[in-house]
Amino acid sequence: MHPPAELCEERRMSTDAGQRIMVVEDDTGIRRILRFQLETAGYEVVEAPNGIAALETIDQAEPDLVILDFMMPQMNGQAVCRKIREQRRYHDLPIIFLTAKTDAESKIMTLGDGANDYLTKPYDPKELLLRIRNLLGWGQAQRDRNPLTGLPGNLAIESELHSRLLRHSVFAFLYLDLDHFKAYNDYYGYRDGDNVIRLLSEILTESVFCHGGGDDFVGHVGGDDFVVITTPERADDVCAFIISQFDAKVPGLYHPEDRERGFVEVENRRGELERFPVVSVTIAVVETNRYQIDHIAKLNDLVTELKHLGKQRQGSVVVRDQRAEPLPRTGSDG
Repeated sequence: MHPPAELCEERRMSTDAGQRIMVVEDDTGIRRILRFQLETAGYEVVEAPNGIAALETIDQAEPDLVILDFMMPQMNGQAVCRKIREQRRYHDLPIIFLTAKTDAESKIMTLGDGANDYLTKPYDPKELLLRIRNLLGWGQAQRDRNPLTGLPGNLAIESELHSRLLRHSVFAFLYLDLDHFKAYNDYYGYRDGDNVIRLLSEILTESVFCHGGGDDFVGHVGGDDFVVITTPERADDVCAFIISQFDAKVPGLYHPEDRERGFVEVENRRGELERFPVVSVTIAVVETNRYQIDHIAKLNDLVTELKHLGKQRQGSVVVRDQRAEPLPRTGSDG
Protein backbone atom coordinates (compact mmCIF):
# COMPACT_ATOMS: atom_id res chain seq x y z
CA MET A 1 0.00 0.00 0.00
CA HIS A 2 1.46 3.35 -1.01
CA PRO A 3 1.25 6.15 1.56
CA PRO A 4 0.05 9.64 0.64
CA ALA A 5 3.62 10.88 1.17
CA GLU A 6 4.41 9.60 -2.32
CA LEU A 7 2.63 12.62 -3.69
CA CYS A 8 4.85 15.12 -1.88
CA GLU A 9 8.15 13.81 -3.15
CA GLU A 10 9.95 16.61 -4.93
CA ARG A 11 10.36 15.33 -8.47
CA ARG A 12 11.99 17.27 -11.22
CA MET A 13 9.13 17.83 -13.63
CA SER A 14 10.26 16.92 -17.11
CA THR A 15 10.56 19.81 -19.55
CA ASP A 16 10.99 19.90 -23.30
CA ALA A 17 14.61 21.05 -23.01
CA GLY A 18 17.02 18.11 -23.00
CA GLN A 19 14.58 15.61 -24.48
CA ARG A 20 15.92 13.54 -27.35
CA ILE A 21 14.52 13.65 -30.88
CA MET A 22 15.47 11.23 -33.64
CA VAL A 23 15.47 12.75 -37.12
CA VAL A 24 15.08 10.16 -39.89
CA GLU A 25 15.71 11.94 -43.20
CA ASP A 26 17.72 10.94 -46.27
CA ASP A 27 18.31 14.54 -47.40
CA THR A 28 21.53 15.75 -45.71
CA GLY A 29 20.59 19.41 -46.07
CA ILE A 30 17.19 18.97 -44.41
CA ARG A 31 18.75 16.93 -41.62
CA ARG A 32 21.27 19.71 -40.99
CA ILE A 33 18.52 22.34 -40.85
CA LEU A 34 16.39 20.23 -38.51
CA ARG A 35 19.33 19.61 -36.19
CA PHE A 36 20.07 23.34 -35.99
CA GLN A 37 16.43 24.25 -35.30
CA LEU A 38 15.92 21.54 -32.71
CA GLU A 39 19.21 22.08 -30.87
CA THR A 40 18.56 25.82 -30.80
CA ALA A 41 15.25 24.99 -29.08
CA GLY A 42 17.11 22.93 -26.48
CA TYR A 43 16.53 19.39 -27.75
CA GLU A 44 19.11 16.65 -28.14
CA VAL A 45 19.18 15.33 -31.70
CA VAL A 46 20.03 11.88 -33.04
CA GLU A 47 20.24 11.53 -36.83
CA ALA A 48 19.45 8.55 -39.03
CA PRO A 49 20.07 8.88 -42.80
CA ASN A 50 17.46 6.24 -43.71
CA GLY A 51 14.83 3.96 -42.26
CA ILE A 52 17.08 0.94 -41.87
CA ALA A 53 19.59 2.96 -39.86
CA ALA A 54 16.77 4.31 -37.71
CA LEU A 55 15.55 0.82 -36.80
CA GLU A 56 19.09 -0.33 -36.07
CA THR A 57 19.84 2.54 -33.68
CA ILE A 58 16.48 3.42 -32.07
CA ASP A 59 16.97 1.11 -29.07
CA GLN A 60 20.33 2.66 -28.27
CA ALA A 61 19.14 6.22 -28.96
CA GLU A 62 15.99 5.92 -26.79
CA PRO A 63 14.31 8.96 -28.39
CA ASP A 64 11.39 10.81 -26.82
CA LEU A 65 10.02 11.62 -30.30
CA VAL A 66 10.75 10.71 -33.92
CA ILE A 67 10.58 13.01 -36.96
CA LEU A 68 10.23 10.70 -39.93
CA ASP A 69 10.55 11.50 -43.64
CA PHE A 70 7.71 10.01 -45.64
CA MET A 71 9.63 9.33 -48.88
CA MET A 72 13.00 7.57 -48.48
CA PRO A 73 14.94 4.98 -50.50
CA GLN A 74 15.30 1.35 -49.36
CA MET A 75 12.53 1.64 -46.76
CA ASN A 76 9.96 4.42 -46.81
CA GLY A 77 8.56 6.20 -43.78
CA GLN A 78 5.38 4.14 -43.73
CA ALA A 79 7.30 0.88 -43.37
CA VAL A 80 9.59 2.35 -40.73
CA CYS A 81 6.63 3.63 -38.72
CA ARG A 82 4.93 0.24 -38.83
CA LYS A 83 8.13 -1.51 -37.71
CA ILE A 84 8.51 0.88 -34.78
CA ARG A 85 4.90 0.39 -33.70
CA GLU A 86 5.32 -3.41 -33.78
CA GLN A 87 7.55 -3.11 -30.73
CA ARG A 88 5.48 -2.84 -27.57
CA ARG A 89 7.87 -0.40 -25.91
CA TYR A 90 7.24 2.12 -28.71
CA HIS A 91 3.44 2.02 -28.77
CA ASP A 92 3.32 5.48 -27.18
CA LEU A 93 6.40 6.99 -28.86
CA PRO A 94 5.31 10.21 -30.62
CA ILE A 95 6.01 10.16 -34.37
CA ILE A 96 5.73 13.11 -36.76
CA PHE A 97 5.84 12.55 -40.52
CA LEU A 98 7.46 15.10 -42.81
CA THR A 99 6.01 14.75 -46.28
CA ALA A 100 6.15 16.64 -49.56
CA LYS A 101 2.74 15.24 -50.49
CA THR A 102 -0.19 17.57 -49.86
CA ASP A 103 -3.14 15.49 -51.08
CA ALA A 104 -5.69 14.33 -48.51
CA GLU A 105 -5.18 10.63 -49.28
CA SER A 106 -1.46 10.81 -48.46
CA LYS A 107 -2.14 12.69 -45.22
CA ILE A 108 -4.68 10.10 -44.13
CA MET A 109 -2.22 7.34 -45.04
CA THR A 110 0.49 8.78 -42.76
CA LEU A 111 -1.84 8.77 -39.76
CA GLY A 112 -3.17 5.34 -40.67
CA ASP A 113 0.33 3.90 -40.43
CA GLY A 114 0.61 4.90 -36.77
CA ALA A 115 2.01 8.43 -36.88
CA ASN A 116 0.64 10.96 -34.40
CA ASP A 117 0.98 13.99 -36.67
CA TYR A 118 2.41 15.20 -39.96
CA LEU A 119 3.78 18.37 -41.55
CA THR A 120 4.11 19.12 -45.24
CA LYS A 121 7.37 20.42 -46.72
CA PRO A 122 8.30 23.21 -46.67
CA TYR A 123 7.25 23.47 -43.04
CA ASP A 124 7.02 26.43 -40.66
CA PRO A 125 9.73 25.98 -37.96
CA LYS A 126 7.51 27.56 -35.29
CA GLU A 127 4.68 25.18 -36.14
CA LEU A 128 7.05 22.21 -36.01
CA LEU A 129 8.29 23.17 -32.55
CA LEU A 130 4.75 23.69 -31.31
CA ARG A 131 3.64 20.27 -32.54
CA ILE A 132 6.73 18.68 -31.00
CA ARG A 133 5.99 20.30 -27.64
CA ASN A 134 2.37 19.13 -27.71
CA LEU A 135 3.30 15.56 -28.64
CA LEU A 136 6.04 15.32 -26.02
CA GLY A 137 3.46 16.28 -23.41
CA TRP A 138 1.07 13.65 -24.78
CA GLY A 139 3.81 11.02 -24.81
CA GLN A 140 4.75 11.71 -21.19
CA ALA A 141 1.11 11.46 -20.14
CA GLN A 142 0.75 8.10 -21.92
CA ARG A 143 3.88 6.69 -20.27
CA ASP A 144 2.70 7.85 -16.87
CA ARG A 145 -0.64 6.02 -17.09
CA ASN A 146 -0.97 3.06 -14.76
CA PRO A 147 -0.70 -0.11 -16.87
CA LEU A 148 -3.36 -1.94 -14.84
CA THR A 149 -6.09 0.71 -14.80
CA GLY A 150 -5.06 3.10 -17.59
CA LEU A 151 -5.54 6.03 -15.21
CA PRO A 152 -3.07 8.92 -14.91
CA GLY A 153 -0.21 8.21 -12.49
CA ASN A 154 1.84 10.21 -10.02
CA LEU A 155 3.36 12.75 -12.42
CA ALA A 156 -0.06 13.65 -13.80
CA ILE A 157 -1.57 13.80 -10.30
CA GLU A 158 1.15 16.11 -9.04
CA SER A 159 0.89 18.30 -12.12
CA GLU A 160 -2.88 18.57 -11.69
CA LEU A 161 -2.57 19.51 -8.02
CA HIS A 162 0.22 22.02 -8.64
CA SER A 163 -1.84 23.69 -11.33
CA ARG A 164 -4.94 23.99 -9.14
CA LEU A 165 -3.00 25.23 -6.15
CA LEU A 166 -1.20 27.85 -8.24
CA ARG A 167 -4.57 29.08 -9.53
CA HIS A 168 -5.95 29.11 -5.97
CA SER A 169 -8.79 26.91 -7.19
CA VAL A 170 -11.41 25.67 -4.75
CA PHE A 171 -11.53 21.88 -4.97
CA ALA A 172 -12.15 18.72 -2.97
CA PHE A 173 -9.28 16.23 -2.88
CA LEU A 174 -10.42 12.65 -2.28
CA TYR A 175 -7.73 10.13 -1.37
CA LEU A 176 -8.93 6.51 -1.46
CA ASP A 177 -7.37 3.27 -0.39
CA LEU A 178 -8.67 -0.20 0.33
CA ASP A 179 -8.93 -1.87 3.74
CA HIS A 180 -8.01 -5.57 4.13
CA PHE A 181 -6.78 -5.66 0.53
CA LYS A 182 -3.49 -7.40 1.41
CA ALA A 183 -5.39 -10.22 3.08
CA TYR A 184 -7.54 -10.60 -0.05
CA ASN A 185 -4.39 -10.67 -2.21
CA ASP A 186 -2.74 -13.28 0.02
CA TYR A 187 -5.86 -15.44 0.07
CA TYR A 188 -6.95 -15.29 -3.59
CA GLY A 189 -3.72 -14.32 -5.38
CA TYR A 190 -2.54 -11.28 -7.33
CA ARG A 191 -4.67 -11.94 -10.40
CA ASP A 192 -7.90 -11.70 -8.38
CA GLY A 193 -6.40 -8.77 -6.47
CA ASP A 194 -6.00 -6.95 -9.78
CA ASN A 195 -9.72 -7.42 -10.39
CA VAL A 196 -10.49 -5.54 -7.16
CA ILE A 197 -8.21 -2.69 -8.27
CA ARG A 198 -9.90 -2.56 -11.67
CA LEU A 199 -13.33 -2.58 -10.06
CA LEU A 200 -12.50 0.45 -7.93
CA SER A 201 -10.97 2.32 -10.89
CA GLU A 202 -14.10 1.72 -12.97
CA ILE A 203 -16.34 2.91 -10.13
CA LEU A 204 -14.25 6.07 -9.69
CA THR A 205 -14.46 6.87 -13.38
CA GLU A 206 -18.20 6.26 -13.35
CA SER A 207 -18.63 8.39 -10.23
CA VAL A 208 -17.28 11.54 -11.86
CA PHE A 209 -19.22 10.79 -15.03
CA CYS A 210 -22.50 10.50 -13.12
CA HIS A 211 -21.99 13.07 -10.35
CA GLY A 212 -18.91 15.08 -11.28
CA GLY A 213 -18.08 17.70 -13.88
CA GLY A 214 -15.89 18.09 -16.94
CA ASP A 215 -12.98 19.40 -14.88
CA ASP A 216 -12.96 16.49 -12.41
CA PHE A 217 -9.89 14.26 -12.29
CA VAL A 218 -9.28 10.59 -11.41
CA GLY A 219 -5.76 9.27 -10.83
CA HIS A 220 -4.08 6.06 -9.69
CA VAL A 221 -1.24 6.63 -7.21
CA GLY A 222 -0.31 2.96 -7.30
CA GLY A 223 -1.37 -0.29 -5.67
CA ASP A 224 -4.76 0.23 -4.06
CA ASP A 225 -4.40 4.01 -3.67
CA PHE A 226 -6.38 6.41 -5.86
CA VAL A 227 -7.32 10.09 -5.96
CA VAL A 228 -10.34 11.99 -7.21
CA ILE A 229 -10.40 15.76 -7.57
CA THR A 230 -13.83 17.36 -7.74
CA THR A 231 -15.61 20.37 -6.21
CA PRO A 232 -16.73 20.62 -2.57
CA GLU A 233 -20.32 20.85 -3.80
CA ARG A 234 -20.04 17.54 -5.68
CA ALA A 235 -17.85 15.67 -3.20
CA ASP A 236 -20.66 14.18 -1.09
CA ASP A 237 -22.49 12.72 -4.08
CA VAL A 238 -19.27 11.36 -5.57
CA CYS A 239 -18.26 9.72 -2.27
CA ALA A 240 -21.73 8.24 -1.69
CA PHE A 241 -21.76 6.75 -5.19
CA ILE A 242 -18.29 5.22 -4.78
CA ILE A 243 -19.07 3.56 -1.47
CA SER A 244 -22.51 2.28 -2.47
CA GLN A 245 -21.22 0.81 -5.73
CA PHE A 246 -18.06 -0.69 -4.25
CA ASP A 247 -19.84 -2.26 -1.27
CA ALA A 248 -22.48 -3.71 -3.60
CA LYS A 249 -20.04 -5.16 -6.13
CA VAL A 250 -16.92 -6.27 -4.26
CA PRO A 251 -18.62 -9.26 -2.54
CA GLY A 252 -19.12 -10.71 -6.03
CA LEU A 253 -15.32 -11.13 -6.22
CA TYR A 254 -15.36 -13.56 -3.28
CA HIS A 255 -16.11 -17.27 -3.40
CA PRO A 256 -19.72 -17.98 -2.37
CA GLU A 257 -18.72 -19.64 0.92
CA ASP A 258 -16.43 -16.74 1.86
CA ARG A 259 -19.07 -14.22 0.86
CA GLU A 260 -21.69 -15.98 2.99
CA ARG A 261 -19.55 -16.01 6.14
CA GLY A 262 -18.29 -12.48 5.52
CA PHE A 263 -14.56 -13.05 5.99
CA VAL A 264 -11.46 -14.93 4.88
CA GLU A 265 -8.87 -16.54 7.11
CA VAL A 266 -5.26 -15.65 6.37
CA GLU A 267 -2.11 -16.57 8.27
CA ASN A 268 -0.60 -13.59 10.07
CA ARG A 269 3.06 -12.92 10.87
CA ARG A 270 2.85 -15.11 13.96
CA GLY A 271 1.70 -18.04 11.85
CA GLU A 272 -1.82 -17.86 13.26
CA LEU A 273 -5.02 -17.78 11.24
CA GLU A 274 -6.65 -14.36 11.41
CA ARG A 275 -10.07 -13.37 10.12
CA PHE A 276 -10.33 -10.44 7.71
CA PRO A 277 -13.68 -8.97 6.65
CA VAL A 278 -14.68 -8.13 3.08
CA VAL A 279 -12.53 -5.45 1.45
CA SER A 280 -13.82 -1.93 2.07
CA VAL A 281 -12.74 1.55 1.02
CA THR A 282 -11.65 4.55 3.08
CA ILE A 283 -12.06 7.99 1.49
CA ALA A 284 -10.20 10.91 3.09
CA VAL A 285 -11.63 14.24 1.92
CA VAL A 286 -9.74 17.54 2.08
CA GLU A 287 -11.48 20.66 0.79
CA THR A 288 -9.44 23.75 -0.04
CA ASN A 289 -12.24 26.06 1.06
CA ARG A 290 -11.69 24.76 4.62
CA TYR A 291 -7.90 24.94 4.81
CA GLN A 292 -5.18 27.35 3.77
CA ILE A 293 -3.26 25.04 1.43
CA ASP A 294 -0.43 26.31 -0.75
CA HIS A 295 1.62 23.13 -1.17
CA ILE A 296 1.00 19.45 -1.87
CA ALA A 297 2.87 18.53 1.33
CA LYS A 298 0.22 20.29 3.40
CA LEU A 299 -2.48 18.42 1.49
CA ASN A 300 -0.79 15.10 2.20
CA ASP A 301 -0.34 15.87 5.90
CA LEU A 302 -4.09 16.37 6.21
CA VAL A 303 -4.84 13.23 4.17
CA THR A 304 -2.52 11.14 6.36
CA GLU A 305 -4.28 12.30 9.52
CA LEU A 306 -7.73 11.63 8.10
CA LYS A 307 -6.75 8.20 6.79
CA HIS A 308 -5.53 7.24 10.24
CA LEU A 309 -8.94 8.19 11.64
CA GLY A 310 -10.76 6.29 8.91
CA LYS A 311 -8.78 3.08 9.49
CA GLN A 312 -10.07 2.95 13.05
CA ARG A 313 -13.63 2.54 11.79
CA GLN A 314 -15.28 -0.56 10.38
CA GLY A 315 -16.44 -0.86 6.78
CA SER A 316 -16.32 1.73 4.00
CA VAL A 317 -16.14 5.27 5.35
CA VAL A 318 -15.73 8.90 4.33
CA VAL A 319 -13.62 11.00 6.71
CA ARG A 320 -13.20 14.76 6.73
CA ASP A 321 -12.11 17.13 9.48
CA GLN A 322 -15.29 18.80 10.60
CA ARG A 323 -13.31 21.08 12.90
CA ALA A 324 -12.19 23.14 9.94
CA GLU A 325 -14.47 26.04 9.08
CA PRO A 326 -14.93 27.22 5.48
CA LEU A 327 -12.51 30.01 4.51
CA PRO A 328 -13.54 33.17 2.64
CA ARG A 329 -13.33 32.48 -1.09
CA THR A 330 -10.46 34.26 -2.83
CA GLY A 331 -8.77 33.91 -6.19
CA SER A 332 -9.98 31.90 -9.15
CA ASP A 333 -12.17 28.82 -9.11
CA GLY A 334 -10.19 27.61 -12.15
